[in-house]
Amino acid sequence: MISVLWITAGLMVLRLVAEWVLSALNRMEVRRHAAEAPPAVAAIMDRETYQKAVEYTLAKSRFGGWTEVFDTLVLGLVLFGGILPTLFNIAAGWGGAEATWNHAVFILLVGGLLSMPALPFEWWEQFRLEQKFGFNKSTPGLWVMDRVKGTLLMLVIGFPLLWALLALVQKVGAGWWVWGFALMFGFQLLMLILYPKLILPLFNKLTPLPDGELRTRLLALGDRTGFRASTIEVIDGSKRSGHSNAYFTGFGRFRRIVLFDTLIAQLTAEELEAVLAHEIGHYRRGHIPKMIGLSAVMMLGGFAAVAWLARSLWFNSSFGFPPGQMAPSFLLFGLLSGLVTFWFSPLSNVLSRRYEYEADAFAKDAMGGPAAMVGALRKLAQKNLTNLTPHRWFSGFYYSHPTLVERERALAESR
Repeated sequence: MISVLWITAGLMVLRLVAEWVLSALNRMEVRRHAAEAPPAVAAIMDRETYQKAVEYTLAKSRFGGWTEVFDTLVLGLVLFGGILPTLFNIAAGWGGAEATWNHAVFILLVGGLLSMPALPFEWWEQFRLEQKFGFNKSTPGLWVMDRVKGTLLMLVIGFPLLWALLALVQKVGAGWWVWGFALMFGFQLLMLILYPKLILPLFNKLTPLPDGELRTRLLALGDRTGFRASTIEVIDGSKRSGHSNAYFTGFGRFRRIVLFDTLIAQLTAEELEAVLAHEIGHYRRGHIPKMIGLSAVMMLGGFAAVAWLARSLWFNSSFGFPPGQMAPSFLLFGLLSGLVTFWFSPLSNVLSRRYEYEADAFAKDAMGGPAAMVGALRKLAQKNLTNLTPHRWFSGFYYSHPTLVERERALAESR
């Protein structure tokens, strides 16, 4: 048991050290170019905007470093302090020997308690850091209401889902993990349809894009690229943040295009068309089903791992839980899996960056050249104060998108 705890502690320290080293390297690289931007970057941002982007990057990095330390300390306290077994014993006493609802409550209770220590950091990031650089558009009341709604959704959706999963384990037997995967993956696919219809409107207002040049251009783009969406909607992202984005949700006849109102305010109609062409490129190049398929494989592997760990005599008992109890096994796997998957994140990001290059190339072809896409990317970098000089190890490890300089170079070279 001691060896398992020591291995866990070692993995926690290793991840924290890696995060700090990568962040320190990134800050060094940003400071190295702080006085004067490289030529490729100077063409993207004026000096004043570049200096503000440098300050924003450094401020976020310092804040993120202390957040990582705090999160590691909280995780260590929870895992090694005996809190979890105590809560489990209390929750287990609420029902009979065959009850599952109390075990589902245990997982949700721990999840809720673990989210509470991070709230001051989230508040500081929103109302101090983001506010300082002009991105925060939220209010304290809206911020609190978002978290209340999130908690209620966790209860309304999370409890029945966890209860069904734990009940499935009892009914099916040794092969439960296959059926558990089917349940959770089916729920994930269902949420692709239900989320924009039922959950997103609880937080944001979605309105149809009004008739005009922009709507005409975007519909024409969809026609010539073979992408038909059920609707084009505008989301009021500006009520919380000055950052901008565009995406589409759902699949099949349930597809819908969503544009942030901040994005519409920042880009020209042609640039918005290029951004949408990029998103359509993900669809036309088959990236969405490939990523869903990869997610399914990883989820299935996760369920197989939980089943194996739950059968072992050492996993639960190392952390003070009775062997074979599924609720603690699920919870511990959720808390510990990030210590391992962290080291594999660069691999998934390599694939993600390749897909971004392919979507950019699709947008270039759809727009008859790279100018509109480059213009959109430059404006987004300026408005979002993007770090244009990251350390290559940092960007290679964390970035799901290529840097802007890399994307412009690829757009110029692709044919």
